[in-house]
Amino acid sequence: MKLSKILAIAGRPGLYKLLGNTKNGLLVESILEGRKFPVFSTERISSLEEISIFTEEEDLPLKEVFVAIKEKCNGEQAISHKASKGELLSFIEEVIPTYDKDRVYISDIKKMIQWYNILQTNDLLDFEDEDSEVENNDTVEETSNE
Repeated sequence: MKLSKILAIAGRPGLYKLLGNTKNGLLVESILEGRKFPVFSTERISSLEEISIFTEEEDLPLKEVFVAIKEKCNGEQAISHKASKGELLSFIEEVIPTYDKDRVYISDIKKMIQWYNILQTNDLLDFEDEDSEVENNDTVEETSNE
């Protein structure tokens, strides 16, 4: 699934799949519970595709963070987001050694790990399909323009 279709909603736990638009917002489905409900445009909604982590060089998209965690954990669950602060910092240091220690807070690390584990549990970490879809669309557009 595309990360652009997976949402985080401020004040609500977990992640949500975007199902469609409504007159006043979006229709979403909870990945954890499977419950569908409307989310209004007044709520703070973020697509995971738009989120990145601060590093010493440039911002690293969340997709790349998830890929790095997946590689470190061999596609399995990461450590719990409820692990000790020391364990969380050690884990993220191994995954992204260049993360900005001054601007990435422990709450951010907990959220990233929790989101990764939710996506892993629900088999939503296959991002290669997204890349091939983009390549296929580019090929179709190039072919149709001739």
